[in-house]
Amino acid sequence: MTDSFVTAIDSHAHVFTRDLPLTPGRRYAPAYDATLEHYLAMLRSIGMSHGVLIQPSFLGFDNSYLLACLDAYPQQLRGVVMADPVNALSYIDDWHARGVVGIRANLIGAQLPDFTDQHWTALLSRMVALDWHLEMQIDAGRLFQVTPALLASGVRIVIDHFGRFDPALGTSDPGFGYLLLLGQTRRVWVKVSAGYRVSAKPGDPEATFATSATAWSKLLPAFGADRLLWGSDWPHTQFEHVSDPQRALDDLRRLVTDASHRRAVLIDTPTELFHFR
Repeated sequence: MTDSFVTAIDSHAHVFTRDLPLTPGRRYAPAYDATLEHYLAMLRSIGMSHGVLIQPSFLGFDNSYLLACLDAYPQQLRGVVMADPVNALSYIDDWHARGVVGIRANLIGAQLPDFTDQHWTALLSRMVALDWHLEMQIDAGRLFQVTPALLASGVRIVIDHFGRFDPALGTSDPGFGYLLLLGQTRRVWVKVSAGYRVSAKPGDPEATFATSATAWSKLLPAFGADRLLWGSDWPHTQFEHVSDPQRALDDLRRLVTDASHRRAVLIDTPTELFHFR
């Protein structure tokens, strides 16, 4: 990989080792290592030059491994950390200098934060000043409960994995309909990634692709290609047996047939959003 020339950006991946301290109350713990070296080799194998590392929820607020990875490859990698809003302002400038570009809120199975709380409002204000984003993994049906406060703050909002609509409802999920309306704000980006997380048949590649294709056909006119991103979701935690990075990228190429749209999703949009300049 080169340090500066962007061939394609993977906007969503995780790195970790089994011996890292795990956060209490986690929903999942890995039984294998997904190291930085493994990740970089994976990127090379599918012809991608840059990546965005997302703090795994099972590591909680201990971002030390992710930060060490950013320190090792400051040109090729960016990071999204998890943070306690009570003390995050003490760390945010150091994080920014080391290549962090956003904060993650993984809200699947979790109580929703009060983004109007004074700690959050102060943190969000600083994030706006740094041109960071707040990345959310959240059930589509609960999205309406948190986005008004976030939009009012002015922060950029990134929604994971096609909006995490209910697999049983598919794109008929009212929460997905609400997500589509957010495209009008131009303050929201969506990752067209990990279709198996919204598929009623995650073990069936063609059924999963069909679900992703339906979602893409609705997201594109609602948001525009300049608000859509692709991520490998490597190493596909909890779905390791149903996908791999090459299949994910091949599916994207089948999904996004317009070359200009594909360039936006893989290069132009993530270059700007994640500060690859």
